[in-house]
Amino acid sequence: MPMKKESKDLRYLAKGYLAEIQTLAQSPFTIMEVCGTHTVAIAKNALRELLPTSIRLISGPGCPVCVTDSSDIDRYLYLAAQPNVITATFGDMIRVPGTEKNLQVLRAEGADVRIVYSTQDALELARQNPDKEVAFLGIGFETTTPTVAVSLETAKQEGIANYSVLSMHKVVPPVLRLLAEDEELVVDAFLDPGHVCAIIGTEPIEFMAKDYGLPGVVTGFSALDILEAIVMLLRQRAEGRSKIEIQYKRVARAEGNPHAKRVVERVFEPVDASWRGIGMIRQSGLGIREEYGAWDATRKFALPVFRSAETPGCRCGDVLKGRIYPTQCPMFGKRCTPMKPVGPCMVSSEGSCAAYHRYVQRSED
Repeated sequence: MPMKKESKDLRYLAKGYLAEIQTLAQSPFTIMEVCGTHTVAIAKNALRELLPTSIRLISGPGCPVCVTDSSDIDRYLYLAAQPNVITATFGDMIRVPGTEKNLQVLRAEGADVRIVYSTQDALELARQNPDKEVAFLGIGFETTTPTVAVSLETAKQEGIANYSVLSMHKVVPPVLRLLAEDEELVVDAFLDPGHVCAIIGTEPIEFMAKDYGLPGVVTGFSALDILEAIVMLLRQRAEGRSKIEIQYKRVARAEGNPHAKRVVERVFEPVDASWRGIGMIRQSGLGIREEYGAWDATRKFALPVFRSAETPGCRCGDVLKGRIYPTQCPMFGKRCTPMKPVGPCMVSSEGSCAAYHRYVQRSED
């Protein structure tokens, strides 16, 4: 009985949010969801279909696998092919295509590629295989960097010399600024990433509202969370305000997580980084500090710099910048499918193309 009452209450809340959205959305309003998990939740719950046509939801560069540049992919494939190296990675990276191969193909050819579920798993691999080098592929935004930083501190403290990280980590605020300054992108507001802001807080993204007049709401990942965040954004417009607000108060705080931020600052430093389909963004990546250089895969293996071209015809970059819907890519559902992906947007569980292929399957205007 309590579960039925809770379900009824949730439906009541959803209907209330949708009614208020209908009232407030009298003119066009474009919202970009920055986080890939939001993209999946929106598609899975058919929120686009529930909202009035005046509300337009577009995806942004919030999938860490998707924004990994082709050159970085070829770089870690080069590393994985080295003798005596165990490559530890999260599962999403296995099928991301490089210029010629992916990790799955390399593993079939004899490379030692292991899927892990945490950096602690990767460290344990290094402890159990002292005669081999274990290289962890560090991909992700601010959400995952604290755990990688802890693994590097642990490796240094315990003297685990055969463990290293190839850091391809990126941070969100610089790409938000780039989006705000993109004259080709028309966005009225942002759904800001709940998990990222749980780490960094809201101060690093306050400039979006203050400098560019673009309101944002840090939101959770349920359908109700997202609907409430849209209501909050529409209320801001109706009241002539532009703020960064928090809907996801059960997890995110304005100050973020001070301990996690300190750990990251001890191990990483800001560096320029290249984003797929966007290009180089200053200070948008995280490099491993000199003090931890012995555990930096780039230094340890003297990895070359690749200049890889994007896959011809793949419009993953335009999807990441919110310029097109996935269904507007000519490869979508034809040459590019989850079973045979051409670009990373179709590979990652957080990729816009994968979400559309699984849940939407219709063209957008």
